[in-house]
Amino acid sequence: MPMSANDIEALIKRHIPDAEVTIRDLAGDGDHYAATVISETFRGKTRLQQHQLVYAALKAEMGGELHALALQTGTPKG
Repeated sequence: MPMSANDIEALIKRHIPDAEVTIRDLAGDGDHYAATVISETFRGKTRLQQHQLVYAALKAEMGGELHALALQTGTPKG
């Protein structure tokens, strides 16, 4: 059963509460998404560390309900 964009956003926000999350369904199948996650939590962390935090929030779903996630992360501007 595919995951909804809302479910992905909720899982990320549960682990990174201040995150601004934007999810796009890339294939219309509920299995392939792109996510942009902006959080102050990422400040001072490498891109790899930022991605690891997001993937840790989704670890139970990756490869199962969520097949693929293209990820962009960053810190708030201004």
